[in-house]
Amino acid sequence: MSSRDIINTIFGDFQKSLDEEQEIREKIRNICKDVDQVSREITTVLQVIHHDESAISAACLTARELFEKANIGYSKLKEVVPSGDYYKYHDHWRYMTQRYCYLISLTIWLEKGILATHETVASVLGISAEELKNGFHLDIDDYLVGLLNLCTELSRLAVNSVTRGDYNKPLQISKFVMELNAGFRLLNLKNDHLRKRFDALKYDVKKIEEVVYDLSIRGLLPKTETA
Repeated sequence: MSSRDIINTIFGDFQKSLDEEQEIREKIRNICKDVDQVSREITTVLQVIHHDESAISAACLTARELFEKANIGYSKLKEVVPSGDYYKYHDHWRYMTQRYCYLISLTIWLEKGILATHETVASVLGISAEELKNGFHLDIDDYLVGLLNLCTELSRLAVNSVTRGDYNKPLQISKFVMELNAGFRLLNLKNDHLRKRFDALKYDVKKIEEVVYDLSIRGLLPKTETA
């Protein structure tokens, strides 16, 4: 076999590999497009928390139903992504998954006032919470970014709750976010996207503190809290 034939064979195999990868990426993009659309629907549904307290329960139920659709979408992703290539294609669903982590955490907080664990969020999405041989799972960084986004949304809710005349909610939010902030400070974060996102948490904490402070000086805190 001549050197030209050898080169043609080698690059022919390269092209075949590139074509297969492009086909996989296209399938992933199509699935992510549908799953991401569901996340936008959930985001719209949950916006009711900022102006109608009585509609929160119904919004959470609707969000739960939509999470089931997302669960189906993630099942399709697991089938398409080759074993061992999770991080090779991770960028396709990274930001979408971070949004879902935030939405699921927000829904659970609204329902129960507690933190949605990494395992719980993964369970709702129908994916593994553990990284097994680079298989499809819920990346810890994505989960943590979702929690930071949750804090931003709760800081906004604290302000809007006062506008509605609900003075208990900011106190509940303040306690939760302070505890979450303390948890994040236990992490030794490197100088990456997660660290930069964490640095913004101080502004959310400050906004919530200002809301609670204003309630305090105006004498609007619930009596039990004031005492």
